[in-house]
Amino acid sequence: MCVALIVAAGSGERLGAGRPKAFVDLAGRPMLAWSIDALARLADIERIVIALPAGAQPPPGMAGGKQVLGVEGGATRSESVRLALAAAGEPDQLVLVHDAARALLTPAIARQTIDALRADPDADGAIAAMPVTDTIKRVDGHGAVRETLERSELWAVQTPQVFRRAALERALDVPTHELARATDDAWLVERAGGRVIVVRASAENLKVTSPLDLRVAELLLRDRGDPKS
Repeated sequence: MCVALIVAAGSGERLGAGRPKAFVDLAGRPMLAWSIDALARLADIERIVIALPAGAQPPPGMAGGKQVLGVEGGATRSESVRLALAAAGEPDQLVLVHDAARALLTPAIARQTIDALRADPDADGAIAAMPVTDTIKRVDGHGAVRETLERSELWAVQTPQVFRRAALERALDVPTHELARATDDAWLVERAGGRVIVVRASAENLKVTSPLDLRVAELLLRDRGDPKS
């Protein structure tokens, strides 16, 4: 089975909402609620653990028949993941990590990512991602182009990211300053020698960072018709 961890401890400063991002209203509901609902619909997931900002109100104890726990997150994203995993209780074979800021998560994307890892016994993780469509250039500190990267080899990484629990625990067992360097948990697994595969997701699985992102997410959610689709 699988335990789901939702990272929701971010301050949301770039969104400019004056409160933690996960609790900003999105199409009539707190942003966090959309991810909880999507993950609670998966039969594979037994429990959902949410890393929250200090002092935040814990989520309801149950959602879709699944146990939902809230824990205080850490100073960095991966530290929050480590704290949530420690609170997850009995060991599960797989751990799904998702950012609450990706509120347009669908059960289908989560299921595809879980299934991809189960289908590859040599992989330690499977991550939702999309091929890069823009040309990407590496520049120096003065803005001068140093290199144009091969676009066909580049993927923009999203969440959910699913890991074998032992591999994720090893990857997170590093000093706090190392956790602070990570922009996603897959990087920690990779640097620990793990093998990570990508699963093609959807461009709609966007991360809400700016007011524009919030507006786009609202329009996409309303276009779906079923608010829990």
